[in-house]
Amino acid sequence: MTLHTVGLEQGRSTLPDLASRAHAGEPSLLTRHGKPYAAIVPPGMLAQARPRARFLALRGTGRGLWGASPAEAVAKLRDEWV
Repeated sequence: MTLHTVGLEQGRSTLPDLASRAHAGEPSLLTRHGKPYAAIVPPGMLAQARPRARFLALRGTGRGLWGASPAEAVAKLRDEWV
């Protein structure tokens, strides 16, 4: 698979062509001042790059965040606003 590289200004004027390339499976890289700026990729490639996070994977990630007693921490925060 080849990566088509085009400057940002040229990309603006050739967007329909870049979209057709992406639809055909060829990604394009937009550059600004010679540095990568954005990419136009086929939807399937985007789905592969960004796997969906599962809600249960987050379970337990905040353990200890509120101290020994989360209820007391929340009560203190509520008392600050009264």
